[in-house]
Amino acid sequence: MLDNFARKKVIFTLLGIWFFGTLLVSCAKKETKNINSRGKNIICFGDSITYGVGAKAGGSYPAVLARMMSAPVINAGVDGETTGEALQRLQADVLDRDPLLVVIEFGGNDMLRVVDVETTVRNMKEIVERIHAKGAMAAIVDVSVGPMLEGYRNAFYNIAQEKNVIFIPDIFNGIMLNNRLKSDLLHPNDIGYKIIAQRIYRAITPYLNQNSMIRRFGK
Repeated sequence: MLDNFARKKVIFTLLGIWFFGTLLVSCAKKETKNINSRGKNIICFGDSITYGVGAKAGGSYPAVLARMMSAPVINAGVDGETTGEALQRLQADVLDRDPLLVVIEFGGNDMLRVVDVETTVRNMKEIVERIHAKGAMAAIVDVSVGPMLEGYRNAFYNIAQEKNVIFIPDIFNGIMLNNRLKSDLLHPNDIGYKIIAQRIYRAITPYLNQNSMIRRFGK
């Protein structure tokens, strides 16, 4: 027979096992797709914000991010690009470059060129699906500022939920209304891009750490 102390010890042990088991199941449900990606590179795929318009040499957010990461970071940004144009170079600039995780940043030029939201959403879904088919993780960056691009923000969030994609909200928070952080009306300066890089770093690092553990020890 177990004494009271031993019984309590068994009960607390079982409760601990149940709690951590529940926690692990909960975390698993929130996993991003392809968390076990075997790719090599973090690829920043976007428009002028990714390219780094307004930054000095080495000041774009992918360049700053590269100095923070252990994995290689590739800047695949093209100034002025829409989601439709991005699809045309997705294979060569992203899928053929051994992606581990792709940070997707588009929407501003779709709005400026008056591309209807349905087309942008369809393009973004295809970009995500093709990245997933390659076996890489994907992260969608929210480039909205207040009510501007609000429709894109909501649509991109829904895509992230539906496709198990990392969603990185409000990267321009506090930047677009602060002239000290901008190079012109629409683009950050080096300080602004550094803030964006830090926000993206914080968002993707937990997933990259989990990926590293899986690759090292197996799932």
